[in-house]
Formats: sequence, C-alpha cells, structure tokens
Amino acid sequence: MTNTASSQAAVSVALDDLHKDNISFSTLEEAFGPSSLGIIVVKNLPPKFHELRHKLLSYSSALASLPQEELEKLESPASKWLVGWSCGKETLKDGRYDTLKGSYYVNCAPAFEDPTVQRSLAEKYPSFSEYTAPNVWPASELLPGFEETFRELCSLIIEIAGLVARACDKYAEANIEGYKKGYLEHVVKTSVSTKARLLHYFPTPQSQDDMTNSTNDDEDDWCATHLDHGCLTGLTSAMFVDEEANAPKTGSAFSPLTELDRSPDPKAGLYIHSRTGAVTKVSIPRDCLGFQTGEALEIITKGKFKAVPHFVRGAGPGIGGKVARNTLAVFTQPNLWELVDEKREFAAFAREIVERNH
Repeated sequence: MTNTASSQAAVSVALDDLHKDNISFSTLEEAFGPSSLGIIVVKNLPPKFHELRHKLLSYSSALASLPQEELEKLESPASKWLVGWSCGKETLKDGRYDTLKGSYYVNCAPAFEDPTVQRSLAEKYPSFSEYTAPNVWPASELLPGFEETFRELCSLIIEIAGLVARACDKYAEANIEGYKKGYLEHVVKTSVSTKARLLHYFPTPQSQDDMTNSTNDDEDDWCATHLDHGCLTGLTSAMFVDEEANAPKTGSAFSPLTELDRSPDPKAGLYIHSRTGAVTKVSIPRDCLGFQTGEALEIITKGKFKAVPHFVRGAGPGIGGKVARNTLAVFTQPNLWELVDEKREFAAFAREIVERNH
C-alpha cells in the first residue's frame, strides 16, 4: 500500500485571509472538492498556538506513562470509552482490538461545561452518554496544567474552524440550492457535541514479531483507514518524541518534551486515499493547523465537499529508538438534535458510526 504512496502538499491559506473572507471558491474546491485531498492547512497562526501545541502534545506522553491504576481511574466505560482515557477498546479493520495507541477524549465545546447543559443533554439523550457524560480529568498533582492547556488549545482550534466553516458556507450558499445561510459556521460555533481526541501512538515494538496489531510493513497499523463522521476535523501536526532519550515526567517534574525535527521513519505519518485511488502522504507543518472534511460535511453539502479516507502509518520496528507520536484532533460536529440530512439527526448518524467502530 504505502510503498507506492506519493507525497503532496495540501492547499494552504493564511489565517488573516480567513478573517477577511478572502478565500476564493477555487481554493475551496481544490482543498475539499471531488478531486481534492479533502484537507486545508491554515498558516500564520498566533504565537500562543505554538506554545499550547508543544505543551499539550508533551502531556500526551506524560499521560500515557501514568501507572495503570491511575489510567483506569480516567476511564469511562459508561461513555463507551469516548470520554477520558481509552486504550484497546477500538477495533481495527480486521476486528482486532487496537493497542498501538492510547486516546484521551474530551467533550470540548466551552458551553458543554455548563451543568444545566449537561443535565438537559442527559435527559434528552439518556442512551447517548458518549456525548453527554461529564469529562474526566487527571488529578492536578499528576499532570499540573493539563486541563487548562487542553481547554485553551481546543478553544483556539474551534475558533479557527469557525472561520473555515464561514468560507465553506459562502461557497455552499452560492452553489447548493436551498442551503441554509451560515449553517456550518453555526454548527461549529454553537455545538455542544464537539469532541477532542488527544492521541499517543506508542513506540513501535523493536521486532515485528512483538507487534500485536500489525502484520506487515505496508499496513495502516497505527490507525486503520477511516472517515471522520463530523464536519471539520482540526489537526495539529504530529510531535515525534524519543521517549528513551527524553523520558516523560509527571507531577511537579513535568516539563515540555524535546521534539524531534522529524519522524525517524520517513514513511510514518498521515496518509490520505485520494479521489483517484492513490495513497498520498500529507504533512501538516508544525506551525500550522490542518482541517479535514468529515462525513457529516459531505452530506450537508450534498457531496460538493467530500469526506476524506485517511490512516496513520507507524514507524518501522526498531527504527530510531523508542519514538512515540503525539497529536490532537478536534472534531467539530452538529448538535445531537440537528439534521445532517432530511431524515437523520446527528445523534442517529453518529450512533451508526460509533457502533461500527467500537
């Protein structure tokens, strides 16, 4: 699969041009249209983004290094492990449980923290706890500053996603009959269903024989090929960390980790299945954010913008020491009661996806 992959630069736009509504329709078609990669990169971000990204992705390694008994306290079985810590609960394409990565899920819309909102959601959707369960946070003495950093970075990403959504709305209003004015921006800015996933891809075992989830060098081994089911997924660039040379620390000893300049394995990283069937490796620069299209956006835009099939490939066994990969994805999604098509609320649509993947 990946041994024939090409590498391609994603369409990029400046944050200031998003603020000024200076994004052409042709740029959006090139980024999200039927022949696109389904991803746009936003550059020239504010300085605080770089500090927040480095710090939160360092926390990802520290979190995964906590003792098992502490990680179990952060699990939420009632939410189908879609709140708090999750590892080994998700199935890969062949049905095996994924133990190659750990995830930390947060319902990250600022309005979600209102207890009244949480109670209302739980009453209206009693069987949908993955989107209504309260967040779980590690004790501050274990990971001081983790919650605050997480919240601040997610808020910034949602804010920028709203600008991308506004550009998409202008395109949709001009090209889709009956499109509701400002709908996608409304979804991104007002939804309490937006969810973040902080990911820690564990260092690859030293020999292929030791690997439980990967069968050959061409597998999409760290994260099986899939579509996101929301609207726009905000992605940071990955942080690669040699945890043997730079062991993560918790408690008062925590500090941001030294980031490798690049992955020790050039084949590792994010891959997209293009519309022509080609497998394309896409890199998001460290000082930028990427935004991918999801299934809900494809449905809302009646296929004008296409959801992007993608996967993550791990480093080869024994390459470059004990290297982990950390990243953050923020899934902007409609409120559970909002329609994604003529028949389905997002709640029903999301349930179909969750049951398929877990």
